[in-house]
Amino acid sequence: MILAASRTIVRRDLLLALRRRSDVATALLFFIIVASLFPLGIGAEPNLLRSIAPGVIWVAALLSSMLSLARLFAGDHADGTLEQLVLSGAPLGVVVAAKTLAHWLVSGLPLVVIAPLIALQYDVASDLYGVLALSLLLGTPVLSIIGAIGAALTLGLRGGGVLLSLLVLPLYVPVLILGAGAVEMASVGLSSSGQLLLLGAMLIVAGVFAPWATAAALRISLE
Repeated sequence: MILAASRTIVRRDLLLALRRRSDVATALLFFIIVASLFPLGIGAEPNLLRSIAPGVIWVAALLSSMLSLARLFAGDHADGTLEQLVLSGAPLGVVVAAKTLAHWLVSGLPLVVIAPLIALQYDVASDLYGVLALSLLLGTPVLSIIGAIGAALTLGLRGGGVLLSLLVLPLYVPVLILGAGAVEMASVGLSSSGQLLLLGAMLIVAGVFAPWATAAALRISLE
């Protein structure tokens, strides 16, 4: 029953995202534009571009993933669906996990796919593309999971978007440091396995505990 409910929620949210393709395209275009502005503003100095590439791409991905956080629960809250999900037989933590997975598939996975193309603008060595994609593959789900807590806490609040940013940005800093650090370590010929393993550990811990924290925050926001 739980797996069936999870599949249904993921499928539903993906179908809703397909109907609102402009929202998905906005986040992706924001990532492309932000990451592309730095080479234009800094100039065509290859060594400088290569040195800043991991940090710039990760910051752009982080900001892009935040654009759709406010809509994670807002639509369901506005039409009453969220209350029905809370009262359904499925555990609310499982419901939250399914909605967060759908959010990442829509807003995070496209960033992982397009990041190596963005790295071309920074003259990043081709053997670093795999490390960059893997760091984003491990890190962007953590951004969605942590962001879901902030989205639940600010649900229905006036000016919630600004408050959401203030809540989640400090929590994103370790992910940013580890994700960009993995690529930087690989670029100087050192092993990036330490940073990648820490990202994987953060993903496991966040995936196990954060949905239940988000569920508690949703119950508080709905009271």
